[in-house]
Amino acid sequence: MQAIVKPKHEYLWLTLAGLLPLILCLIFTFIEARQAVQRQQEVTASMLLSQADHISDMAWNMSDRLRRFSYSQCDEMKRELQQFGTLFAYFRSVGVTQDFRIFCSSAFGDAQGSLETMMQTPMPALRKAWWSLSIAGTFGVRDRPAVVFVRETPGGFGTYAVVDGQYLIDIMQAAGMQHGYHITMRFNRGFAITSGEALSDSPGILGRSTYSRTSARYPIDINITAPRTEALQSWRQVLFTFLPMAIILSLLFIAITSSWLKRRSSWHDEIRHAIARHEFSVHYQPVCSLETGMLAGAEALMRWQRADGSWVRPDIFIAAAEEEGMIVPLTQHLLTLVSKDCASWQVAPGFHIGINVAAEHLQHDDFVRDIRQFAAGVAHIQPAITLELTERSLISEGAMVARKLSELRQEGMHVAIDDFGTGHCSLTYLQTFPIDYLKIDKGFVNAIEAVEGETPVLDAIIQLSHRLALKVVAEGVENPMQMAYLKNHGVAFMQGYYYARPMNNDALMAWMAQQSDRPLS
Repeated sequence: MQAIVKPKHEYLWLTLAGLLPLILCLIFTFIEARQAVQRQQEVTASMLLSQADHISDMAWNMSDRLRRFSYSQCDEMKRELQQFGTLFAYFRSVGVTQDFRIFCSSAFGDAQGSLETMMQTPMPALRKAWWSLSIAGTFGVRDRPAVVFVRETPGGFGTYAVVDGQYLIDIMQAAGMQHGYHITMRFNRGFAITSGEALSDSPGILGRSTYSRTSARYPIDINITAPRTEALQSWRQVLFTFLPMAIILSLLFIAITSSWLKRRSSWHDEIRHAIARHEFSVHYQPVCSLETGMLAGAEALMRWQRADGSWVRPDIFIAAAEEEGMIVPLTQHLLTLVSKDCASWQVAPGFHIGINVAAEHLQHDDFVRDIRQFAAGVAHIQPAITLELTERSLISEGAMVARKLSELRQEGMHVAIDDFGTGHCSLTYLQTFPIDYLKIDKGFVNAIEAVEGETPVLDAIIQLSHRLALKVVAEGVENPMQMAYLKNHGVAFMQGYYYARPMNNDALMAWMAQQSDRPLS
């Protein structure tokens, strides 16, 4: 016995179903890891700028204190300047200037020199009366960065405070060491005070990432670059959190897809095997002529009883056959079964046999041949074959189907629209195809409440059919009141439980023998 091999497309569907949650998990965790790194950078930048703003506040406060020495000699202020430089740990030196020349400072006393000499760099070309600048070093400490804060007055007197950059470096190292950040801070676009090693990682989803921010109060810019290892560590943490959920979803998707594929393939195979095993049979629902009250014909209805005795509902297997491309073989099988049943029939010429035809079969190349072959198989009873067009699926090739139906009508067959008014294209069918009968759905018949009452929609359909010279068949008639109403409104035929239920071929023959020459009262 050969093992059943799954088609390649089924493995593809299962693979995609399993991979989809995992791929989405990877994408989500990549994004979340990147955002987590950025959030940490934002927190760090906010803290460092807060510290830088605080140091700036202290420097400008010191500058304000020094303004009271504007008319003092260096000997008068030198001792106090040295006390300021000692008491306030942030400051490397403080002092006063006249026309940008230092004439007294906490570091060098009354030793004089230009402000630019002390800063070891030119002053900003465009500056305000008070300004700050980060510098690489000072005259006294050349190998360590600093930040100079200068306030000028119209009379040429000025004050300055130099903040040692080491304090800022220590703060940046404390904030960034755990994450391996490379941090730079600039005051007024001056020298970049740096903490951490320069990173050579390339940028990307899980590469290095840089976050920049500017103080809302002072001209202080900060750049924080996170290394690739920080992004990878964050990604691993997020991935381990969401991976179990993704695996569960992946297994669930595989199970759902497998079930869908099994159901999809099983319907196709089951219908094909059921045809081969002769599990399908035809039940016939008699149609009564309301004019004579006599049997006028029967509608052929396919029924499926499995080998285990269970029945499959027609609406289920017919819809499955249409979806799985088995409706044409199923209809061809129906025609074969009806033809075999008719071999033993003894009915009057013109006995109506209604056959439901789906859109796919109407548009199939073998449709006309199938109907002609069926007509030849039942020609000995001279029936009136009625092709009932269903609206479960749309007929797209209207002109071609219309030509086929016209050919068959010329050969003595009839065309009906089944369940008229319930589909989305009933009126289109009336305009497109040559029609002989309208079959009114039982939903409209159920709306009849009294023989003398009114049923607006049902009445409109009957009136439309009369204006188009079409005969009407009412489905689902269940009581004499409904029959009387339909007869009064000129309906030609009816079928339903009030007249007869669908029955197999043997039961139909027995029922017809009992009903012979007995009109419906």
